[in-house]
Amino acid sequence: MTLEKELREETEKWLSRAKEKREEIVLVDNTKEDMMKNVDAYISDAKHFLEKGDLIRAFEAVTWSWSIMEICLDLGIFDYK
Repeated sequence: MTLEKELREETEKWLSRAKEKREEIVLVDNTKEDMMKNVDAYISDAKHFLEKGDLIRAFEAVTWSWSIMEICLDLGIFDYK
C-alpha cells in the first residue's frame, strides 16, 4: 500500500469517526460556543481538503477537530447527549 493511499484511508476513517462523535456531543458551557464552531469548521475543512486531494491538510484538520472535542469533553465544555 502506498503512503498516499494509507494517509487517505486513515483520514477518511477518522473523519467518519469525528462526524459520528460530533453528533453525540452538545455544548454545555454557552460562553465557549466558538469551540463547537471550531470543531464544525475543522470537520468541514477536512472534508474539503480530502476532496481536493490535499491529504496532509485533511488529516491535520480532522486531528484538530478530534482534539478539540476531547479537550472540551475533559473540561466540561461539551458533554454527551
